Amino acid sequence: MTREGYNKIKAEINRMENEEMPMIVQKIAEAREEGDLKENAEYHAQRENQGMLMAKINELRDKIARASIIDVSSLPKDEVVFGCTVTVEDVAYGDEEQFTLVGAGDEDYDSGKILVTSPFGQGLVGKKVGETAEVDVPAGKLKFKILKIEFNL
Repeated sequence: MTREGYNKIKAEINRMENEEMPMIVQKIAEAREEGDLKENAEYHAQRENQGMLMAKINELRDKIARASIIDVSSLPKDEVVFGCTVTVEDVAYGDEEQFTLVGAGDEDYDSGKILVTSPFGQGLVGKKVGETAEVDVPAGKLKFKILKIEFNL
């Protein structure tokens, strides 16, 4: 992942630990004051929320513990690689689309940031301008001609 993606996940963990978790702990304390815990639905709901939040925090911690930070400035500039923005033409329809290949934590499909490890990302990796990438999808093969490769550093 990029340094930006790493920092984004670290900030999310920090927010969960320092904002959300104290709110849940406070709600558990308030529910505990209401009396009998066996029949206290609010108490049990907040304990469940606490467990789910802790699981999410642990998942994000695991993700950054296994991550490796990639310096995109050291990658080749003449082929589709991690961190590049590639403009492609759908051979079948003639539509132009632009994608940025990113690592875990950076993906945002609405803005065209796709995982480099996705089947589509893997189909584009290693291609150069003018080459055609074939991507296997459930409906068959899609063909994309590489028009432009850019690095927005």
